[in-house]
Amino acid sequence: MLRQVAEGVLVHESECIQSNTTAVQGIDGVLLVDPGITRAELTCIANDLRESGRAVAAGFSTHPDWDHVLWHAELGEPPRYGTARCAADIRNQLSNADWEVRVAEGLPPEFADDIPMELLGGVTGLPVDAARVPWDGPVARVIEHRAHASGHAALFIEERGVLIAGDMLSDVLVPMLDLDAAEPVEDYLAALRLFEDVADGAGVVIPGHGSVGDAEELRARIERDRAYVHALRDGEDPDDPRIGASAAPGWEWVADVHAWQLERLREQGSR
Repeated sequence: MLRQVAEGVLVHESECIQSNTTAVQGIDGVLLVDPGITRAELTCIANDLRESGRAVAAGFSTHPDWDHVLWHAELGEPPRYGTARCAADIRNQLSNADWEVRVAEGLPPEFADDIPMELLGGVTGLPVDAARVPWDGPVARVIEHRAHASGHAALFIEERGVLIAGDMLSDVLVPMLDLDAAEPVEDYLAALRLFEDVADGAGVVIPGHGSVGDAEELRARIERDRAYVHALRDGEDPDDPRIGASAAPGWEWVADVHAWQLERLREQGSR
């Protein structure tokens, strides 16, 4: 069910890895960001919007990971946007004849049969370095970076004081770096600085996965993520509540993600 987190901004939190769908109300419809995850949840979102008299005016995918490029027929056929790099990446993924097999390998097994693949990835790339999403609603400023994935973008809805962060600034997931990038650590730190630039105007932060936070939590998450990335850079195990004994129930596997990232960066450093 969609719940209001700021004026004109609603969020649905999925049972699958606490994925967040965000709906921003415009004049004639909503901007729907990263809708997901299961068929039943997508249908529920569509029904909530329909019952409130709102159509989907546009969609936006913050990045090309499978859980951020889903769609459902009941949401209609509006334009679905992403950055130019995001759209190019998902086109490249879908050009492989076995793309469904590759995607299936990364699906949570307990939800795999309920995740729709039919309309995955129908994303239109915005012009390179586009400043905003083209739609009839409050300005959705595109903050593009390469912290988590090529073509990743947060959206800053300044009029509503909301930062939609994509797969960053989570209270349950540690920063997951794009380890195929030339400078994954610097890319991440640069993105955090971009978030600091808009933090004074944001009263709400919506991560791709995890809990919605307020202004104080936004700044705390920026600092927590920076400390984590610094620890990775320096080859250390961070004192981070998202890993170890203090991890949230059901998120113990994040410690394995951390160990893998630490090992990968050590290997890259040794080369």
